[in-house]
Amino acid sequence: MRITGGELRGRIVDCPKGDLEIRPAMDRMRESVFAVLGDLNGRSFLDLFSGSGVLALEAASRGASPVVCVEKDRGKFPLLLRNVAIAPERIECKCLASELFIKRTKSKFDLIFCDPPFPYRFRLSLLESISDHGVCSPGGLVLIHHPGEDGLPDAAGSLVATDRRVFGRSIVAFYRMSPLTGVG
Repeated sequence: MRITGGELRGRIVDCPKGDLEIRPAMDRMRESVFAVLGDLNGRSFLDLFSGSGVLALEAASRGASPVVCVEKDRGKFPLLLRNVAIAPERIECKCLASELFIKRTKSKFDLIFCDPPFPYRFRLSLLESISDHGVCSPGGLVLIHHPGEDGLPDAAGSLVATDRRVFGRSIVAFYRMSPLTGVG
């Protein structure tokens, strides 16, 4: 896989075994999604289900900071650590389940990218948990990559669907956190 833009554009990122068959399409998907997001300077970024860390590297390459990766697979974690070492600034990596991270973190993120494995059946619960635990900053975005045959609702808690991009049989859904969240 290659980083598609920013300071690290063109750098090669190693891919976990078994993830090689869909990567050319994933490069195009990442390039398109990050073009929609635009300038990330000074915006915090959370990469859930990180795998290789390429999404976090795309964000860091475009100026996002701080950047945090969460990956529970201990077999993939050493590869993740090696890959993110090329980032212009330190990327924090956590080895635990994304669902557990959401429940435990006290941090809020401007951008959250969720890229669970396609067989993952708890996408709606994941979005609701992000909303309920205040992990996304007010007005921030949550993006979730999922198979086209798995529909998601227009809202999940305080997250409201604002866009949807189709890439073959996969979709990236964009949800915006209500700007009034946490105001009291």
